Amino acid sequence: MIKRILQFFRGGRGKGKNPRAEEPLATSSGTAVEEPLARNRRRRRKKKTAVGTEPLAVAAAPETPWRLDDFVVVPEEGKTRFHDCQLPLELLHAISDLGFQYCSPIQAETLPHSLAGRDIIGQAQTGTGKTAAFLITLITEFLARPLSAAPSAAPRALILAPTRELVIQIGKEAEALAKYSGLTVLSVFGGIDYQRQRQQITAGPVDIMVATPGRLIDFQRQKTVYLGKVEILVLDEADRMLDMGFIPDVRRIVQSTPPKEERQTLFFSATMTPEVNHLAAQWTKKPMHVEIVPERVAVDSVEQIVYLATAKEKYDLLYNLITSQNLQRVMVFANRRDETRRLTERLKRNAINCAMLSGEVSQGQRIKTLEDFRHGKIRVLVATDVAGRGIHIDDVSHVVNYTLPYEAEDYVHRIGRTGRAGAKGVSISFACEEGAFYMPEIEALLGHKLECIHPPAELLIPAPRGTIDLGEQARQSKPRSGPPRGRRSGPHRSGSRSGARR
Repeated sequence: MIKRILQFFRGGRGKGKNPRAEEPLATSSGTAVEEPLARNRRRRRKKKTAVGTEPLAVAAAPETPWRLDDFVVVPEEGKTRFHDCQLPLELLHAISDLGFQYCSPIQAETLPHSLAGRDIIGQAQTGTGKTAAFLITLITEFLARPLSAAPSAAPRALILAPTRELVIQIGKEAEALAKYSGLTVLSVFGGIDYQRQRQQITAGPVDIMVATPGRLIDFQRQKTVYLGKVEILVLDEADRMLDMGFIPDVRRIVQSTPPKEERQTLFFSATMTPEVNHLAAQWTKKPMHVEIVPERVAVDSVEQIVYLATAKEKYDLLYNLITSQNLQRVMVFANRRDETRRLTERLKRNAINCAMLSGEVSQGQRIKTLEDFRHGKIRVLVATDVAGRGIHIDDVSHVVNYTLPYEAEDYVHRIGRTGRAGAKGVSISFACEEGAFYMPEIEALLGHKLECIHPPAELLIPAPRGTIDLGEQARQSKPRSGPPRGRRSGPHRSGSRSGARR
């Protein structure tokens, strides 16, 4: 007992002070921050973050804080370093962690103007770095002008994107770039628990909100979100939002933000049609126009192969490609939901580890599927064009167009899922009786002819019959529901339009 009492006092409780009381406030990396940023951190210490992210932690300061000297980038002629943009140290630290050294063309073109507060209309394809361009702008602005206090559910920056997958992707990039800034990022999209998102929105101040138009409109109707404090508005993939019929919702959202004279607007689109140009002119003030058009629409790092095959031969061709070449990370695209479902079931019967990604899959399952594919737990991902834009997964070795897309632009977005980050990739397309009709438009967009060849005979060997009975497997794993056997409550009806595109 005496030993315990002595240990108690020797442990420091008799000193009368908190041993952490004099430690400096630090970022999650341990770097001490300026007093304005410290105030931001204190007011958000108990703030919940976006779905799937961890709360920002306050850690003890390390012996050697991160310095700009730790991020050495040699100047190169014709390239802009992030060092040259006069970015805050916290942001450069995050950029260093991500391994970026030089600005992409759209970043080099837009950052000098957007960092000066000017509106931007940018035309750029996916994968050009435009997401980082607008995120760097708003993070820099908010670090330069921290708020001592801010109301809940009133974001300082609003980023609108057309799809849930793109919102999730932008949210992850925002969290990575804001890692040492103390800024909060919240992603808002449909398909997941409404009340949970509502609680996250109202839990405290939000610096950066990334949202799909539909779910954001829902929260506006419930008076959960107030957009009157938005300082920077970002519209990403405006042409896609126009195609998907979101413009009435987007217009209502934009009208809920401060007038364009009182906010900064960054407007991005892959194509600039007359309709898109009209919207851009309405929502921006004296904008800087930036157009980044690649010399070649399809990246040179992707080898493009087109096999002539009948509709009956396509599955055998796909199965033999995967198994004979031992492909491990493949994306297979089809045009319709029912096609992806049937193809996924057939591959599973042949013991191919695969999963489906389409509009009929719940949002929670879609997120899990993408994460499993990203981490190599899924060998083949069968998808509609819902995954063609805004999904960035490294190390996809092959993209297979099981059915050629109706729109030539979708072909470019599909094959752009491989050959990323300097790696080599392979795109294989099956041109059947119907698909051959889409080839001329694809070739016109690419600017060159695609050689169509007959597949080798060994790739047309009939695939084995399914070795796994999916129906029996499902019956064994799921309890029966509905009326007892032998009784029917009414005629069977299917309420889903399984053949609907996407």
